[in-house]
Amino acid sequence: MRDGSSTHPEPTSPNATIPGWRLILSDAGRLWASRERPFSPVATQAGAERTVDADNLEALRAETDRQETFAREADEQMAREQETWEAPAPEERERKTRKRETSEREQSGQVIS
Repeated sequence: MRDGSSTHPEPTSPNATIPGWRLILSDAGRLWASRERPFSPVATQAGAERTVDADNLEALRAETDRQETFAREADEQMAREQETWEAPAPEERERKTRKRETSEREQSGQVIS
């Protein structure tokens, strides 16, 4: 029961949730959220925080959203970089294209000069 003399914020509603995060009200009255599953190693190395805190539920939701966005962007950036690393060089692509076209002509019975 609260008598109005407490300096701690009201606890979150039992129905208050942030999907994928566990909510905690500390003894000091601070709201915390801890992600139920770790972020990817790439996101973690980039600085995504698995546990965050805030003064109120609205601010806590904003911070967890910020961490999710940061992690997603780090993962997407790594995927783009991997595509670049794995893509063949232009001359390699051209060689493979010529080889495929030659093979297709041979299979179709066309004479190759």
